Amino acid sequence: MDNSPIKIYQTDDGQTQIDVRFEQETVWLSQAQMVDLFGRDQSVVSRHIRNAISDGEVNEKSNMQKMHIANSDKPVAFYDLDVIISVGYRIKSQQGVQFRRWATQHLKNILIQGYSLHQQRFEKNAQALQQALKLIEKTAKSPDLTLDAGRGLTEIVSRYTQTFLWLQRYDEGLLDEPKGQTGGDLPSPDEAMQALMALKQDLITRNQATDLFARPRSDGLAGIFGNLNQSVFGEAAYPTIESKAAHLLYFVVKNHPFSDGNKRSGAFLFVDFLNRNGRLLNQQGNPVINDTGLAALTLLVAESDPAQKETIIRLIMQMLSEDSLI
Repeated sequence: MDNSPIKIYQTDDGQTQIDVRFEQETVWLSQAQMVDLFGRDQSVVSRHIRNAISDGEVNEKSNMQKMHIANSDKPVAFYDLDVIISVGYRIKSQQGVQFRRWATQHLKNILIQGYSLHQQRFEKNAQALQQALKLIEKTAKSPDLTLDAGRGLTEIVSRYTQTFLWLQRYDEGLLDEPKGQTGGDLPSPDEAMQALMALKQDLITRNQATDLFARPRSDGLAGIFGNLNQSVFGEAAYPTIESKAAHLLYFVVKNHPFSDGNKRSGAFLFVDFLNRNGRLLNQQGNPVINDTGLAALTLLVAESDPAQKETIIRLIMQMLSEDSLI
């Protein structure tokens, strides 16, 4: 309760001012503050509190909290509005009635403000979810979608919906990027091409690619890595492993740096980057993304509209940050 919001209550005559703590949808006063409020001795206030508890009007556990305050060597008991009203009723204090009206109005205002903020956050998140689901529906109709990739897409829907619900906590939102793991070492463009060439030879051997696979178009790949390594005002533009991985996949798939095989190349470089940085497996030793999930996620990126970029990026980052299997 140390960080609780505090509002000042002032009597009509202006003679008394009390710092009132608001928390858990109620207000809290100490015995000393009730003495000031009601203008009675502490022994009177203390007796009425004991009687209210013994009569069962209030509960000592739920209607009382102890906290440390300045100039006190030990915790001080604070009582909520139910106790304050009970004491005021027993004392027959008109001041108690005025305080109840004041506290009730302020609590109502706080609840309305809190509901408004929560509703705005919910609507913002709901729009993101609706965007993602529309994109998933579009991807599901793609002729490139195989049965296995379709299963992966279904799992992505489940994961995205679960992420949305988890992030409906009061101080979180789907549109907020996860904290992530700072850093992430990117390969050089030459190192990335060497890894892709090894993949290309393997695919050609298995008749799954032609010589056009991963053939660079101008300096497209170097431009992507240059972009990922850039800084803004002295700070890394993509400061976490999650943000680098998500943007690497997105840029390779959407910017088409190769003559052929951009989706497969993007997926490979995405996995290669995670592996280089020790993030390909979760804490249980399972891949953070399996083959079908990767295929579906890559296709989701490919089918997305440029206006949906931030939604896609945050979706990928959330999946990586949750350390669970797709």
